[in-house]
Amino acid sequence: MADANSQPSDRARELVRGAYDTHVHIAPDLVRRRITDIQLARRFQELGLAGFILKSHYQSTAARAAVVREAVPGVHALGAIALNRAVGGLNSVAVEIAAREGARTVWFPTVSSKNEQHEVLAAEPGANVPVWVELELQLREQGIRPEPVAVVSENGGLLPEAREVLSAIARHDMVLATGHLSRDEIFVLVDGGLAAGIRHVVITHPDFPSQDLSIEDQRELAARGALLERCFTPPHTGKTSWERVIEATRAVGAEHTVWSTDLGQVFNPPVEDGLPLMADRFLAAGFSDEEVRVMAVDNTRRVAGK
Repeated sequence: MADANSQPSDRARELVRGAYDTHVHIAPDLVRRRITDIQLARRFQELGLAGFILKSHYQSTAARAAVVREAVPGVHALGAIALNRAVGGLNSVAVEIAAREGARTVWFPTVSSKNEQHEVLAAEPGANVPVWVELELQLREQGIRPEPVAVVSENGGLLPEAREVLSAIARHDMVLATGHLSRDEIFVLVDGGLAAGIRHVVITHPDFPSQDLSIEDQRELAARGALLERCFTPPHTGKTSWERVIEATRAVGAEHTVWSTDLGQVFNPPVEDGLPLMADRFLAAGFSDEEVRVMAVDNTRRVAGK
C-alpha cells in the first residue's frame, strides 16, 4: 500500500486525470496556507487535473476564482461561500450575490455551526488546536464573540432564513453542502433542500468527528440522492481511520461517493497529490480502476457542474 507521505503512483495519477478537487483551503486566507490559488492552478494544469472549488470559512471566493480562471485559462477554478457568522450566517442575499458572481457551492455553517462550538469552548490555553479554532480564540481575546449560527429551530424544523437560502441555491442550481452540522441537522437540511428543488447535495465529510454519521445514516442519505464526500485530510491526520472511510464507501457504493482533499494546510501533503494518494489507498483496498474514476473524476465533475 502506498504511504500517504509518499509520492502517488503513476497509475493513480493517470486515473484521476480530469478530476476536480471540490474542497480546498489555499491562500490567500486568514491563516497560513501551503500554496496560493494561482500556483495550485498551474500545478493542476501540469498534472492534467481539471479544476478545484475554493473554500474559505470566512468569505465568498467567487471573485477570486474568476481571477484564477483568467490567470490560468486551462484550469477551471470555482468559487463558493460558507454560511458562517463572517458573512452574516444564513444570509440569502450573500448567497444570491455569490451565485451571480459564479459561485458553485454553498456550505452551511462550518466554524460557526452550533455543533462545532465545543471545539472552541473546550480549548485549553496554548493547546494544539485547528487553525480555525485558533482564530476564534484570538477573536474572543479581543472581545469579539461571533454568535453560532442556528439552522433548525427548537422544535427541530428549518428556520425561515435557512429556507430562504435553500430557495436561492435551487434558483441558481448550486450545490448544497452540509458543512459541520450535527447528524439531526443534516437530515433536516437535506430533506428541506430536496423539497426546495435542489438537485445537487453533498454530505460534507460524514466521517469527520463532529459529523460522525453511522453507515446506516449514510445509506439513508445516499438513498435520498446525496453524494457522500470522502476527504483525504481527516484519515491522513488521524481524525478518522482509512479503514472506516473505506468501509463506509463500500456500504454506500462508488456511485454515491465523491472525493475531495480538504488540503492546503502547511503540515499536510501538496494539494495536487491528495486525489492520487486517495486513489492508491482505495486501489490497495480492492477498489477497481472504474470505481476510482467514478469517485475521483465522474462525481467531482458532476459537483463542479461539468
